[in-house]
Amino acid sequence: MSPVMEARSLRRHYAVGGGLFGKGGLVKAVDGLSFTLERGRTLAIVGESGSGKSTLARVATLMEPPTDGDLLLDGKPTANVGAATRRALRLSVQMVFQNPYGSLNPRKTVGSILMEPLTINGRGDRGAREAAARAMMAKVGLRPDHFGRYPHMFSGGQRQRIALARALMLNPPVVVADEPVSALDVSIQAQVLNLMMDLQEELGLAYLFISHDLSVVRHIADDVLVLYLGRPAEHAPKESLFARPLHPYTQALLAATPSVDPAHRQRTAPVRGELPSPLNPPPGCAFASRCPHATVRCTAEAPELRPLERHLVACHHAEAIVARLAA
Repeated sequence: MSPVMEARSLRRHYAVGGGLFGKGGLVKAVDGLSFTLERGRTLAIVGESGSGKSTLARVATLMEPPTDGDLLLDGKPTANVGAATRRALRLSVQMVFQNPYGSLNPRKTVGSILMEPLTINGRGDRGAREAAARAMMAKVGLRPDHFGRYPHMFSGGQRQRIALARALMLNPPVVVADEPVSALDVSIQAQVLNLMMDLQEELGLAYLFISHDLSVVRHIADDVLVLYLGRPAEHAPKESLFARPLHPYTQALLAATPSVDPAHRQRTAPVRGELPSPLNPPPGCAFASRCPHATVRCTAEAPELRPLERHLVACHHAEAIVARLAA
């Protein structure tokens, strides 16, 4: 099966001015990401704030062009294409934003919000657009009488259902979900996640699911890509990554996830210190200053992402970590 989305050495860099008192620099928000996403599967992108997750979301939805590398949608390149081709490609990937209170136009009814993508793209007459909107409302669990109501009349969970319905109105093969449940109560999070999984099964959707919450990722993901300061640290199937994380950063992230199991809480120390400045990243491995396994080599030589067991891992000492896990 050919991937519906593929990234090849994707980079997104920003030149930053220095202002009055500082000097400028280059922020490498995304720096060399490669992955494939197939229909019906979910790739979760995880990492701390500042790791490049939201930048990747903007590049993946064609809101921003990559600085370098390639992004392909259904095998079609998105760089150096004409405006008409880019517009057509953009329709194949839609986004669900983090904040259900700010992502919906408060001046429009639910019906108008859902019909708008069809209207803008000239899909059908008004009767057909209304029928499609009502059918999508039913798919996401909204009642028919919600059609004429405004966003302020709904709870956060209901608003996120509306946002998800809007993203699906053009039948995209890929949905990019940027922290879609982080603003919701825990009980509502489960409802929205289960809805997303049901829709994925019914429609064959592919999700690029961006989150900092590993408990949420464990529920919905098929594969997990761990980012650190814009670079990939580890990439593996979900079951393998949660059972045997091979990168010290992944181990620390999992250790920081709340657990009712005391043995799990004591197994690995959570990540210490703060993320280095993206304007002045350290040489070598960017995680070295926070890593309990760091050596002189780590501070001088940046590790490349390489295969080990079922994982791709960017760590000079991954084999030693595997040996410790096996002991």
